[in-house]
Amino acid sequence: MSTQSPETGETSEGNGSAASTRVAAQLREAILRDELKPGERIRQEEVAARFGASRLPVREALRMLESEGLTQLEPRKGARVTRLSQHEVEVVYRMRERLEPLALVESLPSLTDADLARLRDIQDQIEANDDLERFLDLDREFHLLTYSGCTLDPLVSMVVRLWNSTQHYRRAYVALGGGSRMWVVNSEHRLILDAIERRDPVDAERYLEGHIRRTRIELGNHPEVFT
Repeated sequence: MSTQSPETGETSEGNGSAASTRVAAQLREAILRDELKPGERIRQEEVAARFGASRLPVREALRMLESEGLTQLEPRKGARVTRLSQHEVEVVYRMRERLEPLALVESLPSLTDADLARLRDIQDQIEANDDLERFLDLDREFHLLTYSGCTLDPLVSMVVRLWNSTQHYRRAYVALGGGSRMWVVNSEHRLILDAIERRDPVDAERYLEGHIRRTRIELGNHPEVFT
């Protein structure tokens, strides 16, 4: 039998959890699409009103997003969208250079023929695409699918957290370059995909590490992205 909390108005623990998940999903989408900017304050009462939820599931949603690297909770100040300095982004990319190739090598034996077909399809769509938001969605799907065979949950969770925390800076960087550098991205993706299809962990690791390193170096040449 469900009961209603006098503090929150949510009925039953299960429904409260569902409300938190729903609010987290909507906030996650807003942050990843840059509707909420790095450093922007997230006011619980405004979120509760916007999404038709009480404050308790909103607080839980913000904690969920903090664990994903998307928000920062500050004592007595509330929550903000995660904002990183240029140095912090540099360090995060160095972490990605080490962790993502490891996740790919762990994933490689478990990727199925269906996964490979989907990766080829995603890359075809990337090469036919000229929309920034669509590219970011496809690029994220491409890389996270290559790690989907990894069964080490702490590693996969950390990879996703690092991706989330750098999304805004990737968007700004890609927007600066327009389509002029997409041939490099596509070439690197094709090399990674070829290594995956050959089940070659050495090449897969090497190509992916270089792919991430190049983005880190080019981001470092654009300090205006961090202002």
